[in-house]
Amino acid sequence: MLPYSVAMNMISPDAKGTLYVVATPIGNLRDITLRALDILKSVDVVAAEDTRTTSGLLKHYGISVRLVSLHQHNEREKSEVVLAHLGEGKQVALVSDAGTPTISDPGSHLVASARNAGFAVVPIPGPNAAITALSASGMSENGFLFYGFLPAKSSARKKALEPLKTLPQTLVFFEAPHRIMDLAGDLSEVLGEERTVVFARELTKLYETIHSCLLGEAGQWLSSQQKGEFVVIVEGANPVKEEGMSDEAKRVLEILLPDLPLAQAVKLAARISGENRNSLYELALELRGPD
Repeated sequence: MLPYSVAMNMISPDAKGTLYVVATPIGNLRDITLRALDILKSVDVVAAEDTRTTSGLLKHYGISVRLVSLHQHNEREKSEVVLAHLGEGKQVALVSDAGTPTISDPGSHLVASARNAGFAVVPIPGPNAAITALSASGMSENGFLFYGFLPAKSSARKKALEPLKTLPQTLVFFEAPHRIMDLAGDLSEVLGEERTVVFARELTKLYETIHSCLLGEAGQWLSSQQKGEFVVIVEGANPVKEEGMSDEAKRVLEILLPDLPLAQAVKLAARISGENRNSLYELALELRGPD
């Protein structure tokens, strides 16, 4: 008798139609799980965001299976096709170009439709760009909010950021390389240039880069790094104290300002004193005076 964990990877030929939500590598093809490979080898159909990308993955592992294209522009139409397959008792795997389907990728409508129609939906966990980046950021201890892609236009992006600027949780975004500079500028303007940000690009690939800096310093670094999809992790807001700022916080800031860039001095002073960083930043501007 097979162990439970192995038996669960096998698909019975008499099983009813089941939709498997399968996570695939975000870069390094060796990051795929053994269970994911078992499922992809066993299903009748794979619904893929981009059949060309998925064909490459399947070919790498010697898997031959029927592919159906299901992306953001045809998901509602193709969901009916997939539901028909499920209704015939076929087993279907849903995959995106990379990572976990439905997480800032197509598939949510299909999953909801399959559930509403009474079909089983089974998650096959694996790679996820947001979690991968967050795990290496050192910024997850206070919880996090995954937002995904912000609006493409600056005005809409700033409006979306406004309700996030007072949240204490770490903020996690996705962004395309051609918008990353504009995003960094808007993040700095709305959230404050003194916050720590981590940029993760080309994760699990040859040129993987994970860089930490202050938002006010991000533009300079990004000017030579605009390649690959980005995960952007931004420090949450410091809780605002009701009482006035302590004399100790002011003293620490006065010591640091002459020798450090303003944003870095504020960051260190906030860590040492526990004072609100935005309040310290305003005080730092007053102490430094006009350039």
